[in-house]
Amino acid sequence: MNAFELYERHVNPGLAGLLRFTGLDVVEDHAEGMYVWDTQGKRYLDFLGLYGTLNLGHRHPRVVEAVKRQLDRMPMSVRVMISEPTARLAARLAEITPGDLSMTFFGNSGAEAVEAAFKLARMHTGKPEIITTEKGFHGKTMGALSLTPKPEYQEPVAPLVPGVKVVPFGDASAVAAAIGPETAAVIVEPVQGEGGINLPPEGYLRELRQITQERGVLLIFDEVQTGMGRTGKLWASEWEGVAPDLLTSAKALGGGVMPIGAAIGRPELFEPFLENPLVHSSTFGGNPLAAAAALAAIEVTLEEDLPARALAMGERLMQGLRELADRYPELIAEVRGRGLLVGLEFTDADIGAIAISELAARGVLTAFGLNNPKVVRLEPPLIVEEVHIQEALEALDHSLKATLEMLSGVL
Repeated sequence: MNAFELYERHVNPGLAGLLRFTGLDVVEDHAEGMYVWDTQGKRYLDFLGLYGTLNLGHRHPRVVEAVKRQLDRMPMSVRVMISEPTARLAARLAEITPGDLSMTFFGNSGAEAVEAAFKLARMHTGKPEIITTEKGFHGKTMGALSLTPKPEYQEPVAPLVPGVKVVPFGDASAVAAAIGPETAAVIVEPVQGEGGINLPPEGYLRELRQITQERGVLLIFDEVQTGMGRTGKLWASEWEGVAPDLLTSAKALGGGVMPIGAAIGRPELFEPFLENPLVHSSTFGGNPLAAAAALAAIEVTLEEDLPARALAMGERLMQGLRELADRYPELIAEVRGRGLLVGLEFTDADIGAIAISELAARGVLTAFGLNNPKVVRLEPPLIVEEVHIQEALEALDHSLKATLEMLSGVL
């Protein structure tokens, strides 16, 4: 029995079935830079980047080397002493995040970062309510899931954490109307990822900052997917020059080598830890290996100016996608994005699924948005070059042509 069959039997048969449908009933073997190889030797151009995790590509040598060095010294903290890599990472995050964010809680994922922000907001304000947005995605642990208004995820495990209000994304007046005497915070993605790469109207983040400050409510930016240069700025909130009270980061923070999540906030929000240092904790959060990876990832991102590269390469990618949209208007409804966070919305979710399958057959990896299956996400590593973009566009052109022929045959 091969690894795919073992996975299907012992891990997640539903996901295995979905992978079969998309033509990816294969087993990954190794990866380097922009490419992944399966156990049969087929090479795939990675234009998904582990949902925005692989900003530096696969196995970036500086990140790998940093982790190897730390592995030889001490892979895990004993937790009753201070870990130097963890302390240095927290200090570095204080330097590179907007505003006066200077304290960090470390977890192992974006969902854990959101859980920490949820708790910090409630503890600081003494209020229970959090306002979230339609099509927002903040994770699938119970607190984070409560902020992710998708019935398919929420209903099987209801009841959820109470005190969550949902408003339309991009509508600051709806946020203002929803704020009440029990509101602790507003959480929003500067650009919605899983919701279909949805950009808010210009000035939305600034309006949220003004409203929350006037009403004494905390503002949380979920930058798990948009952070670390993905949108053309180190943090997507920098597009409007806005600093939140709490910022969550994960995915690309670990350099594509180690999992790590972080909730970075203003110092007064961390005062509950003075009274009870263990009021919230994580055994593996910010462990030395993950911290070493994140420190290296930050330096590579800044030294190579990957945000600027994301902006330039993203414009080239979207230009090519718009040309394809003009050529296949019956298939493509819209192209949108910022930097290398790009969404290709199809006229129908089934058409998008066929296109993903056709792309996989041609050796290009993509996926749909979890909260909007009509949108295929294109999130290549920020190290992507012109030749990779051209390769992806050519594969997509052939895939769209094959999709159109297939649909014509059915009709």
